[in-house]
Amino acid sequence: MIKSMRPQRWTLSILLLSVGLTLASAQQKPLPDTVVPAIDEAPTKAHSYNWMERHQAVVDRVKQGNVDLILVGDSITHMWGGVPQPGGPGQPLWDKYFGSRNAVNLGFGWDRTQHVLWRLDNGEIDGIQPKLAVVMIGTNNMGVNTSEDIAEGVKAIVDRIHHKLRRTKILLLGIFPRDPKPDSQTRQQVADVNKLISKLGRQRGVTFLDLSSVFLNSDGTISPEIMGDYLHPTPKGYVMWAQAMEPTLAKLFGDKPREN
Repeated sequence: MIKSMRPQRWTLSILLLSVGLTLASAQQKPLPDTVVPAIDEAPTKAHSYNWMERHQAVVDRVKQGNVDLILVGDSITHMWGGVPQPGGPGQPLWDKYFGSRNAVNLGFGWDRTQHVLWRLDNGEIDGIQPKLAVVMIGTNNMGVNTSEDIAEGVKAIVDRIHHKLRRTKILLLGIFPRDPKPDSQTRQQVADVNKLISKLGRQRGVTFLDLSSVFLNSDGTISPEIMGDYLHPTPKGYVMWAQAMEPTLAKLFGDKPREN
């Protein structure tokens, strides 16, 4: 009698285990799109610029080696110009602050965190070991994703750089403020995300720097002289950015600060 019961007990145990695994699988939260690498087709479709062509230009430059500094981000970083494709309001400052540091611009207009992840996985940092990576990303995720999911996307980028570039230090910038007035919903979300990603500065090799106050008036408003569209810095805004970031950048990079 006891022997005949054993198969039934095993069957019941397996059934319960199967049900438990099914329930656990159903309860798992799907990954947010902010951490799932994806190609950014938007700028090409909008005839803004050819995203894949720029990606290939970065890959081709990286293959040449001699890269000590990378700037990773979206259009705000893209408009520093420099290498591999010059042009933009920040171009006059490129040679002074970045060019002599063997920098490559990995800023791509329209990009969200998931698009940066795809680029990092597809050749843009292969075969190099820069001294420093400057990262600012997430403003294009605003209003599309939750603050928590955006922060997860930023964390995934920091983790990916650490995994692939083990000796590279990371200067993680807080997302720049946007919109004319401080009470806008987007401005608040920027602040929320910055609070979350500031914790990444506790990681070894990561320095968090929030430059928000550099671009704000005393009442929290943004002047169009600094950000013409209340999102992208003007030439004056790029000067302010470069000067405010330079002391920290130089310290992490290991050279002397450029004179303002």
